Amino acid sequence: MAATTPAQNIQIARLIAEEIGARPPQVSAAVELIDGGATIPFIARYRKEVTGGLDDTQLRTLEERLSYLRELEARRTAVIESIRTQGKLTDELEGRLATVTTKAELEDIYLPYKPKRRTRAEIARERGLGPLAEAILADRGKVPAELAAPFVTGEVVDVKAALEGARDILVESLSENADLLGSLRTHMREKAMLRAKVVDGKQEAGAKFADYFDHTERWSSAPGHRVLAMLRGRNEEVLDLSLDVDADDASPLKPVERMIGNALQIAADGKPGSQWLAEVARWAWRVRLSLNLSIDLMTEARERAEEEAIRVFARNLKDLLLASPAGSRCTMGLDPGIRTGVKVAVVDGTGKLLGTSTVYPFQPKNDVRGAQAELASLIVRHKVELIAIGNGTASRETDRLVADLLAEMPAEKRPMKVVVSEAGASVYSASQTAANEFPDLDVSLRGAVSIARRLQDPLAELVKIDPKSIGVGQYQHDVDQYRLARALDAVVEDAVNAVGVDLNTASASLLARVSGLGSSLAEAVIAHRDANGPFRSRRELLKVARLGPKTFEQCAGFLRIPNGKEPLDASSVHPEAYGVAARIVAACGRDVRTLMGDSAALKALDPRVFVDDTFGLPTVRDIIAELEKPGRDPRPEFRTATFNDEVHDIKQLKPGMLLEGTVTNVAAFGAFVDIGVHQDGLVHVSQLADRFIKDAHEVVKAGAVVKVRVLEVDVPRKRISLSMRKDGAAQTRDAGPQQDRTSPKGAARVPRQPDTARNAGPSGALAAALAEAMKRGK
Repeated sequence: MAATTPAQNIQIARLIAEEIGARPPQVSAAVELIDGGATIPFIARYRKEVTGGLDDTQLRTLEERLSYLRELEARRTAVIESIRTQGKLTDELEGRLATVTTKAELEDIYLPYKPKRRTRAEIARERGLGPLAEAILADRGKVPAELAAPFVTGEVVDVKAALEGARDILVESLSENADLLGSLRTHMREKAMLRAKVVDGKQEAGAKFADYFDHTERWSSAPGHRVLAMLRGRNEEVLDLSLDVDADDASPLKPVERMIGNALQIAADGKPGSQWLAEVARWAWRVRLSLNLSIDLMTEARERAEEEAIRVFARNLKDLLLASPAGSRCTMGLDPGIRTGVKVAVVDGTGKLLGTSTVYPFQPKNDVRGAQAELASLIVRHKVELIAIGNGTASRETDRLVADLLAEMPAEKRPMKVVVSEAGASVYSASQTAANEFPDLDVSLRGAVSIARRLQDPLAELVKIDPKSIGVGQYQHDVDQYRLARALDAVVEDAVNAVGVDLNTASASLLARVSGLGSSLAEAVIAHRDANGPFRSRRELLKVARLGPKTFEQCAGFLRIPNGKEPLDASSVHPEAYGVAARIVAACGRDVRTLMGDSAALKALDPRVFVDDTFGLPTVRDIIAELEKPGRDPRPEFRTATFNDEVHDIKQLKPGMLLEGTVTNVAAFGAFVDIGVHQDGLVHVSQLADRFIKDAHEVVKAGAVVKVRVLEVDVPRKRISLSMRKDGAAQTRDAGPQQDRTSPKGAARVPRQPDTARNAGPSGALAAALAEAMKRGK
């Protein structure tokens, strides 16, 4: 892409500044840093003085808009050059091209000059019909058929053919009129109705789209999730989609036809030429303009819906990645299964695999006693503190199996059990990353390891999985996959760098997301660590092959070395600012190790005293805050939902029930909540609070533990309506079509199996098995 000129850079900075609520110099400074190779996390954290404090959200928007506007400038330059080479560029046209701010506007203006294939209008001109079109426009009082008679020669066989050729020339002119196209597009955006109809004969096969079999809503306000649902229905040849404009306007001349008539300067004077041109206007709209503009608006609706879907997915992913970690405790992971058994893996506090097993408490083996004895043995042998149970098929049965086992254990040795999302665990199991970590471990057992680790630290484990496979989006397979991947990668990068990474324990997958590193350097860091032992200081990173000063600058502040030679290496203070930190420590007359964490002493300092030519007040304040809470984790305290032990299946739900659950997904129209019945329930946006909520994210986020009330249960369609309103009111707002209410989680559910754990026999048998296991574990 050609480099932008200084004048273009100034214009780009001005436009972006308006959009993100900043000043142009702030944008220009950030652009210079980005062009110099700095990452968004690095700029947001360590270059606040340079950018005037732009945060990561503003910087991400800036980065995206910068790419778009530079592409626009490159296209603008190409368009101007193309028109210039045709000898058609005027000062007025060039000035007009210079002021447009969108690619659509630019292409509208370029349309008459764009090289194109041989059109009907071009053929008409070749046949000498251009003067006929001009004659009709010039003299509306004459009959067009009479004006056309002299043009009936050669390839123009009759008057009708001559008039059709003139019409084609005029229609092409109208379709290349940028002002007319802009006006029509604006009118359609305001007035168009999006209509969906079922294709005849597809009612049964497309039953999942039943809400859209006869559906109409305004194009401008159609929610993205409904637009994507209708587009999917069209792609599956179940629905026909169309845009209707002014369908309810009873006037003889529709507004769009009036606009086209104005472009042709048609007067309501009853003259033959005016009447003929009015027919041309109607024909132009019906045959060409409405079709082209409808395609434009449907594309715009899809892009708008995709942007919304990507934004929802990104926010959910961020919430999931930044979910509270249970901590570095020995954890047992259970990947539930029925016929194939429950896969078991135990990892230590660092995530190192200690042992695996497979138990078969459900049909066909129904070996409940043997399963519980094996689990008890592993718990005692490895001093397990946490049990992570995947929320897939047989999750509640496995949860009950474990609950019965723990009830028989002494309270002081009883681990905490937690149901966790297993989304993406199977993807990880079959990945090259998992194969590299566990080359000799069966694929089925790798998922249990992942489930255990994601309870200990969701972020560290989920970075090993393609974000698109984590499953917290809406219609994620229907959106632009490149844009989705780019947005999700940015979320992962921001999350990893917000938390920070332990340099001596992090996996390659986690290190690869650290600012400035990437996969290749992450592998180099681990190779150096394996060959030379743990890093004792951040400065030792400069000894890693191919890791130079620029990369060190980008990554060092996000890497932590607990208990290293330099205490500040365990914090987010960047090595470049250690001098400032030293002056702060000296001012307190303390050793840095004793000062770190002493909030009272640090709050007594005046940050302005430590400002110098390199480090301004924002950085000094950040350093003092970090010294107060060194290496602080921004994630919330660990908390888990408690499912109702009496409710295991959707058939057991009754309206009015109060339950606790975990938010698994937040969409534009509401939040999906796992209440432990193998099918997520939906809290519609109107049921999230006792006040009006425009965006579900105002109230909930993925991973949150919430209390809900059951409103309705539709067992055949596997739909559960829930409420978080304190007044318990039923839905008061029209939820619109609810095709989108089915959570992806429930789509592949296997029917719940009999609760064999509950009917396993007397508790004495279990107690005996437990006692034997504990005896073996001593």
